[in-house]
Amino acid sequence: QVQVVESGGGLVQAGGSLRLSCAASGRTFSSYAMGWFRQAPGKEREFVAALKWSGGYTYYADSVKGRFTISGDNAKNTVFLQMNALKPEDAAVYYCAAQTSYRTSYTYTRSYGYDYWGQGTQVTVSS
Repeated sequence: QVQVVESGGGLVQAGGSLRLSCAASGRTFSSYAMGWFRQAPGKEREFVAALKWSGGYTYYADSVKGRFTISGDNAKNTVFLQMNALKPEDAAVYYCAAQTSYRTSYTYTRSYGYDYWGQGTQVTVSS
């Protein structure tokens, strides 16, 4: 059974930084890509960043480009999201997801492109 677990959320002042971590596990777990999504109260879940293991390609939502960085270690099934210059509008529950079935790169920024999800970690940004 696959488990995806996020950590690292918390309360931070606007302009501050947080680093989220995500670890995926399972007896035969392997993935093609890992992604981060977020959902604020009353809003739909939205794409934040994704990492394609083959080639190390990264993808970002326009709203976080230049501020957030996704990285990871495929051998350890871990992915990180370094969030800098946080804004109040970044506050949300952040979810990590794993794509374990091969799909086109178009799916990396879509929630339906992912097979397993974590429970989420709360990020709160005070103004």
